[in-house]
Amino acid sequence: MSNEANFVEFQRVQKSYDGETLVVKDLNLAMPKGEFLTMLGPSGSGKTTCLMMLAGFETATHGEILLDGQPINNIPPHKRGIGMVFQNYALFPHMTVAENLSFPLEVRKMGKAAREEKVKRALDMVQMGAFGGRRPAQLSGGQQQRIALARALVFEPELVLMDEPLGALDKQLREHMQFEITRLAHNLGITTVYVTHDQTEALTMSDRVAVFDDGRIQQIAPPDELYEAPQNSFVAQFIGENNTLDGVVKSVDGDRCVVTLDSGEEIDAKPINVSQPGEKTKVSIRPERVETNKARLHQDAHTLKAEVVEFIYMGDIFRTRLKVAGRDDFIVKTRNAPDTVRLTPGSEVEIGWLPEDCRALDA
Repeated sequence: MSNEANFVEFQRVQKSYDGETLVVKDLNLAMPKGEFLTMLGPSGSGKTTCLMMLAGFETATHGEILLDGQPINNIPPHKRGIGMVFQNYALFPHMTVAENLSFPLEVRKMGKAAREEKVKRALDMVQMGAFGGRRPAQLSGGQQQRIALARALVFEPELVLMDEPLGALDKQLREHMQFEITRLAHNLGITTVYVTHDQTEALTMSDRVAVFDDGRIQQIAPPDELYEAPQNSFVAQFIGENNTLDGVVKSVDGDRCVVTLDSGEEIDAKPINVSQPGEKTKVSIRPERVETNKARLHQDAHTLKAEVVEFIYMGDIFRTRLKVAGRDDFIVKTRNAPDTVRLTPGSEVEIGWLPEDCRALDA
């Protein structure tokens, strides 16, 4: 059943803490070697539990977890050869930075010379070569996070797991570390499983993102596909900003359907998980796919009347809130370009989009 090319595999994995409620439900997931996969989802969606089962700190109630084709359910954490990075760094305060890094190598009974060589290399990798003699308390949060990363990489694991590792850092440092971690993972060819609830982080760092909700993977795909082609309402709402309009399917014809909005207006959409007339649906359109300039509208574009509620200048973009089809939370993002019209609150405007940018999802 196992595919040789898969390095990490979850086969029908379930987890329950009380024997009744499943926090992970029938999870199937396969990762090739060298992939950077992010598990993304709200609190309680099951993503951290999956990471902990992979690490060996939690046991699957049902199903099999394989690493490089071998079942690991009964292998203790320290024998799995997996590097771990947590949000709280988990560095030993009484040891120097070099001793912290040397520790996982001592546990593996490595000789002193080889240890020193590997510690030096790992510190250089995270640009912390000069800090070996310091204690964790003498480092900033960002420096501690780099050391935690170096410690996870020092014994050259084939798999590294990271649980919200950048959660405690400020925005600028976070963004810098996102870039660093991705670069290191790809340069070293390490398979990485990264857990976060920050969607921007997931989109910018990952080869693929698994979106979790209610103990299941709702969709797993490369970042651009998740954003451009969400498979259900949850993914559409959770990833990026999104406009939704409620309605009922009037007709379906191949990859087009007509939806009657609750306000009575009709629009064309792409049927994603609706299949027959009479079904309730949420129609999803990304804010940057909506055009407010009539001259720029494509001839196939679908138009609706709207009223401008709020116009916000954000530097590189304008963000306009509109009243559309009875809802006043419809957002349009337009580039700050010389020919972009600045809309005034209270004015009426015709907006439009291409039918393929409008997805009819589950209600």
